[in-house]
Amino acid sequence: MIYYQSLGTYNSIGFHRYGVYHRLMIDDSSEIDGLNSLDPQIISAIHNQYYPDIYRFARFRVSDEVTAEDIAGEVFMRLLEAVHKGRGPRINLRGWLLRTTANIVNDYFRKIYNRPVEELSEMHENSMDLYLPQEDPVVILERSEQNQLVQNGLEKLTDAQKLVITLRFANKLSLEETAKLMGKNANTIKALQCRALIALRKNIGKDLL
Repeated sequence: MIYYQSLGTYNSIGFHRYGVYHRLMIDDSSEIDGLNSLDPQIISAIHNQYYPDIYRFARFRVSDEVTAEDIAGEVFMRLLEAVHKGRGPRINLRGWLLRTTANIVNDYFRKIYNRPVEELSEMHENSMDLYLPQEDPVVILERSEQNQLVQNGLEKLTDAQKLVITLRFANKLSLEETAKLMGKNANTIKALQCRALIALRKNIGKDLL
């Protein structure tokens, strides 16, 4: 596996804005072994490799660049804490990281729903446009108000539906990759995605007419 970072910055979804990755070749087993031994070089390589996926996942869901960066940082903090406690991932590190990202995002929304209305309104005013990949059937939503409707519609879905849409459209994983990460078969993921998109259209459709 090759770890690298090209020069550049994140816009809505893109390259990491900080520093330059150093090229390093390690395989999956060495990745886990190095992580468990807290090898600084391997840990740095893991961060460089997976940060874009983690940020992209969070950015799609929270519609705010700074919050997405905070969530991505929290994911890696939890990874190191889990390793220190002997509870780190044994296989499929990428899956562990994305599932942890999903959990943190869900915690984030549970917290903001309990905030005063005035604070939520201010958050909406300061939020950036929700990134929607071209494959997404709701890509026609371009104005910030409409993008907020999409985000609200996503949050009305089940956790599994939110996860499958984010993995398929934000992280652009294949059916097979998504199935492996979610512990299901490809046909189940295909059906889950179909139901999720139908539900999403239903959630936002009336508000867009």
